Amino acid sequence: MNKAQLVEAIADKMGGRQQAADAVDAVLDAIVRAVVAGDRVSVTGFGSFEKVDRPARYARNPQTGERVRVKKTSVPRFRAGQGFKDLVSGSKKLPKGDIAVKKAPKGSLSGGAAATVKKAAAKKATTKKAAAKKAPAKKAPAKKTTTAAAKKAAAKKAPAKKATTAAAKKAAAKKAATAKKTTAKKATAKKAPAKKATAKKAPAKKSTARKTAAKKATSR
Repeated sequence: MNKAQLVEAIADKMGGRQQAADAVDAVLDAIVRAVVAGDRVSVTGFGSFEKVDRPARYARNPQTGERVRVKKTSVPRFRAGQGFKDLVSGSKKLPKGDIAVKKAPKGSLSGGAAATVKKAAAKKATTKKAAAKKAPAKKAPAKKTTTAAAKKAAAKKAPAKKATTAAAKKAAAKKAATAKKTTAKKATAKKAPAKKATAKKAPAKKSTARKTAAKKATSR
C-alpha cells in the first residue's frame, strides 16, 4: 500500500479524498518534524518513532569487499508496539468495524509501564528544578553573614589606624621637643665663650686706672 492507496482507504471515514490526503500529510509531517528535532513520537498500541545516533564505524563494500570508514550519522527508527506485534503474530484477532489499535494492552512498549516511567522522569526533573531554585535562596543568608563579618572586621581595623596615627603624632611631638632642646643647648654653648672674653677684659680697665694715678702723682 502506498500513500495514494492509504488516502483512498480512509477517504470514506474522513468525509472525502481531499480531507483524507490533508490528514495523512499533516500526521506524517508532524512525525517527521518531531523526530528530526530529537523527540520521540509514541502512538499507543501502534509503535514509536525516534532518532538514533550511530557512531563512526568501519564497514565493507559488498561489491568490492573493501573496508570503508563510515562517519557518525543519525537515522530514524520505528519500534512496533505490543498491540501491533500481537495483531501481526496472530495472537490477537483484528476487530471488525473498529480501530485495530484503539487501546494498548498491558505491557505495551508505548503505553502502560513506559508511560509510568515517563511520568516518574518528569517528576524527578521538576523536583530537581525546584531544588535548584531553592538552593540559591538558602545560600543568600550566608552572603549576608559574610558581609556583616566583613563590616565588623573593618570596624575593628579602623581604631587600629587611629591608634597608629596618634602614636605617630606623639612620636613627632617627642622628636620636635628633643630637637628644640638640642638647639637650645647648642645656642647656650656658643654664647658662653663671649662671657669669658668680657671677664678677661676687666684687668685692662685696672691698668688704665693705675696709669692715670701715676700721671697725677708726677704732676704734683
